[in-house]
Amino acid sequence: MPSALPDGEPVPDDGALPPQALAGAADRPLGFYLHVPYCATRCGYCDFNTYTATELRGTGGVLASRDNYAATLTEEIRLARKVLGDDPRPVSTVFVGGGTPTLLAAADLVRALAAIRDEFGLAPDAEVTTEANPESVDPSYLAALRAGGFNRISFGMQSAKQHVLRVLDRTHTPGRPERCVAEAHAAGFAHVNLDLIYGTPGESDDDWRSSLDAALGAGPDHVSAYALIVEEGTGLARRIRRGEIPATDDDVHADRYLMAEETLSAAGFEWYEVSNWARSDAGRCQHNELYWRGADWWGAGPGAHSHVGGVRWWNVKHPGAYAAALAAGRSPGAGRELLSDEDRRVERILLELRLRGGVPLALLREAGLAASRRALADGLLETGPYEEGRAALTLRGRLLADAVVRDLVD
Repeated sequence: MPSALPDGEPVPDDGALPPQALAGAADRPLGFYLHVPYCATRCGYCDFNTYTATELRGTGGVLASRDNYAATLTEEIRLARKVLGDDPRPVSTVFVGGGTPTLLAAADLVRALAAIRDEFGLAPDAEVTTEANPESVDPSYLAALRAGGFNRISFGMQSAKQHVLRVLDRTHTPGRPERCVAEAHAAGFAHVNLDLIYGTPGESDDDWRSSLDAALGAGPDHVSAYALIVEEGTGLARRIRRGEIPATDDDVHADRYLMAEETLSAAGFEWYEVSNWARSDAGRCQHNELYWRGADWWGAGPGAHSHVGGVRWWNVKHPGAYAAALAAGRSPGAGRELLSDEDRRVERILLELRLRGGVPLALLREAGLAASRRALADGLLETGPYEEGRAALTLRGRLLADAVVRDLVD
């Protein structure tokens, strides 16, 4: 089941932000994340805030229905306009995630995007992305998205091997994600991502190599590759605990990551974040870069998180409770926190170190600087950027990114 929300102070009923949150806003980009919490089935490894029809039955009534979900999202987008007041920024990125956004009708996704355009305006070069399950789209669906203003799409491929997909409880058939890339290109999408997962129990080196080759053969301009994380409370965690399948292995994860880097770089892709590679700067996911650089975004939908000017808040998780709050004219926010300068410093190090350009050494305290010198000597940080005042990970450093970060934030 979905993980729990953090603790925090109450969100005002009208969603109002402290005055300082919008100070200097004109110098920061503004993005929107729209969360679609519906899935046809629950994947065994997933602890995202998502719900199947069976899980929702009897717990939210019509308010939890996906049939009127676009209208509910529109209500929160209108609330965002009220809360942000006369903030003049057009929206620079929109990302629709889930769940499975493409379980909604294409017209519903277009309707939600139109609400953002109507309330805020979109920057002329705005990136507009949706995630998609390969089995939930067809050429006409993709054409409708493109005509409605979407210009980037991300397909969940995970693996090219059927036995790996079965362990993950993925429902699509091998080969379908690759065909989706061709259909997206035919519909006019210039930017297409494929998501891959490595380290699934039972996956071999050859399986992973086949997945990488299949992804590259499809012709996307972006690939994301993530190590499988077994979250407590998921079906996969229960199967491992019962001994039905072996536990994941950190050494295997490292080997698979090195295979990904070698294969993708040989095909002309460059890493720009530890788990993300693009053929060009234009192919990078601008919305995720907005997160990693601590800009402003409004997250609409059940359980969605937002951040504006050092204020972070999160919505109630259940679709029924979310819709009920908006129907009553209240913010669906469940809690929030005001980030201190120290919080924001630490978060910058945590996030920006994962980027190719690294993090400014000026953000590090004395202990962190000493740790950075040790990391440099150990080959975990690049020499050139370090001499220019930045801590940037080497390939070996990427394999140990979490440990490097822990040392640098001291």
